[in-house]
Amino acid sequence: MRFWCDKTFEAQARSIVSKYDQSIPVTSIISGKLRRYHGMPLWKQLLTPSIVLPNARDLFLVAAGFMQSIAKLLIWRPDVVFTKGGFVCLPVGYAAALLRVPLVIHDSDAHPGLTNRLLARFATTIATGSPLEYYSYPKSKSHYVGIPVDATFHPRTATQKIESKRQLGVEQDVPLVVVTGGGLGAVRINNAVMRSLDVLLPRVSLILVSGVAQYEELKKIAPEHPRFQLTPFVSSGMADMLGAADIVVARAGATTLLELAALGAPTILIPNGLLTGGHQLKNAKVYQDAGAVEVIEENTMIADDTLLAQTILHLQDDPERRKEMSEAFLSFAKPRAASDMARLIVDAVVRK
Repeated sequence: MRFWCDKTFEAQARSIVSKYDQSIPVTSIISGKLRRYHGMPLWKQLLTPSIVLPNARDLFLVAAGFMQSIAKLLIWRPDVVFTKGGFVCLPVGYAAALLRVPLVIHDSDAHPGLTNRLLARFATTIATGSPLEYYSYPKSKSHYVGIPVDATFHPRTATQKIESKRQLGVEQDVPLVVVTGGGLGAVRINNAVMRSLDVLLPRVSLILVSGVAQYEELKKIAPEHPRFQLTPFVSSGMADMLGAADIVVARAGATTLLELAALGAPTILIPNGLLTGGHQLKNAKVYQDAGAVEVIEENTMIADDTLLAQTILHLQDDPERRKEMSEAFLSFAKPRAASDMARLIVDAVVRK
């Protein structure tokens, strides 16, 4: 087995993969991405040098990654290639198709991503994170499996939550809010949290997982308060941290959503509306329509310094709403997703 990723995520990938199996090599693939911003007119994007020039450069990076992937696959000769739809998967997927290596793809988002749309015609098997009605993939080779998440993501009892709070070093009888913007962090959410601490800390404990990029900057201005913790990244124990939370504030990435669904965590989502295709907005709407989450529009949050704190405290004051959200969120959990995904990968090899 090999794990390939973009250079940006290599350090985090090594940390995560080594937790499961230190013998799995983690290496990077040269890759580039097509920058497209939801809500910005196409003509404006084509006239913006900071978008056009990196896109032109990244076309060459994709070509380099394609050649690199061919070389690696020829040397390694795998039985199957499994990709998750990120931009680094495009050169790898095309190389697998060229070399006739079975290709299994998984699309986590409710909105099909560009990489997976391009690779779908070459895929042996396609798995989806949401019901097939959200996708235009050929039904004959598509399967709704959900999103595999670690088995540690499961609902916590009241006793387990108290114990997790104790291990985290937070007050066990004070509500806990955990804020995370993903592995690289979310600057706008981080800044909104820092502006809200004076209002929040008299009522709740708060752990901010800032991401590595802004950690040093925030560390300089973070208050020394017994109810506040700042950490750049959590490589292990994230399920326990989120499971201990009375409220979670997060982006609307597909995997994050299913991890939180498996926990049944009362959650406030702040989707990144600028990402390609507005996929986080579409992800969030699926759960919002089911009453499983509260959603804050990011630009509104930036314009109103009080919005995030008000939403957190209002939800904290409404235990019935939190219970309803937890139950609705749990209905999306797919505990067999990992084994179902593994079966599809093995079947692709058998059919080779």
